[in-house]
Amino acid sequence: MSWVIDHETVEAAVADGSPCPGGVRRRGAWLTRARHAPMPPLAAEVWVTEPSFREVLLVRHRVRGWVPPGGTVEPGETPRRAAARELAEETGLSGELLPIPAAVSVRLYRADWSPTLGLSYAAVVDRDAPLGGERGQPPRWFDLDETWESAFPEDRDRLRAHVRRLATEQSIATR
Repeated sequence: MSWVIDHETVEAAVADGSPCPGGVRRRGAWLTRARHAPMPPLAAEVWVTEPSFREVLLVRHRVRGWVPPGGTVEPGETPRRAAARELAEETGLSGELLPIPAAVSVRLYRADWSPTLGLSYAAVVDRDAPLGGERGQPPRWFDLDETWESAFPEDRDRLRAHVRRLATEQSIATR
């Protein structure tokens, strides 16, 4: 997979990824290298919950199982814009992404690809909004306590912890 990420996109990833909780050690090295040389690839996804913070929205990927809506950042696109685009493409929803991303990770999606930096943004959307999306990749709401099959099972706990943190912050803000 050959993908060249432009300078503006890298800077947007650095800006969004720097204050982000839940990242991994390798993200700093990835971001540093990306500032000095073309660095493929870059991914963006959205961790979607609803206002009661009891469910998350996932998409059934043909290989990876149930995963948050997301995909590759296109050349000239910021990760935030890519996340919003992927959310609309894969679920039919448009939602405002929260200001600080939920997580940053570096992972291998395929053995023949370079490690991928992924920014996970968050959005709270109306549970009753009609779902659409891409053919063959249906979106579905899952209860936080439900277990879903995924190629990245560690993401379940990260996603749950983030949604519970959002619920706590919301509860504090409304007191």
